[in-house]
Amino acid sequence: MQDWWKATFPKGRQTLRITDANGHAVSIAYGEKGTGKPLFLVHGIGSWSYNWRYSVEPLSQYFRVICFDAKGYGFSEKPVSREKPDHQIIELERIMRALCLDEPAVVVAESLGALASLAVAEDYPKLVARLVVINVSIFPKGLPHWGMLLLSQMPLELLETIDYGRMTYLLAPLVREIMAIERRSVLFDPSKLTELDSYWMSYPFIELSGTVTKVAEDLQIAAREIRHLQENKPNLISKIQNNLERIKCATLILWGKEDSWFPYSDGEKLRDRIPGSKLKILQNCNHDASSGSPDAVNAAVLQFLWDTDFLNQ
Repeated sequence: MQDWWKATFPKGRQTLRITDANGHAVSIAYGEKGTGKPLFLVHGIGSWSYNWRYSVEPLSQYFRVICFDAKGYGFSEKPVSREKPDHQIIELERIMRALCLDEPAVVVAESLGALASLAVAEDYPKLVARLVVINVSIFPKGLPHWGMLLLSQMPLELLETIDYGRMTYLLAPLVREIMAIERRSVLFDPSKLTELDSYWMSYPFIELSGTVTKVAEDLQIAAREIRHLQENKPNLISKIQNNLERIKCATLILWGKEDSWFPYSDGEKLRDRIPGSKLKILQNCNHDASSGSPDAVNAAVLQFLWDTDFLNQ
């Protein structure tokens, strides 16, 4: 099987060392292509850089495109220490600083990655020149998928036993098929998911120990934060919601008309909360926009950057 990193990025998979939210040194996997101003592609929960496979080449014609795997995901390190609720926000900010030396970047992010990106734009406005968020989990009513609910309720100790006992490797065909079913469910056209896609999307869960545990841990954090949101207890989501007016960069909100996880009315609500933001509804698009509707996503991103004079600077 051809190495996806080598096939996609001139230098293949690179490694960045950062200090994570717990104060530990961790390795972050990333790739970059193109020259010019930096543009980050930020994946959602349970996925990794492969989700942006259709965007790297088109956007690299105009930008230095940077794809990275969040800690615990894809090919990045998976430490056993327990996580803080805001660890993805802290680590996204540190990754951006390390790779851009504080140069303001375009951030294109989806789902949970978009939620973290909203927080970074609120707290570190000098880091974000333009922001595009896609199907962002900013007004959640609950975890949107049965598989997420299942993982969020399993003891992490049990999942660690499964992970480090390589049980997912031993059950690779079953794991790959379950993940294929899950990915098809968030595509408007399920037939777009190829056998190669199934192989690479499931690869970290099958081949890289710790992936299942770290994804489950983030799901448990998300479930707890959503529950606290509903109970009006202190939580990270309401903090991000309450600070949306602090986002000063030009912002585009993209939402799949057929998103089965979060309704596009959430996008309308978000547009009303971010000063000067624009909302574009993507037709024939489910939750997984980067994989299912990449042409529409890429075109919308480039048009937004033209309209806000970023490509002319």
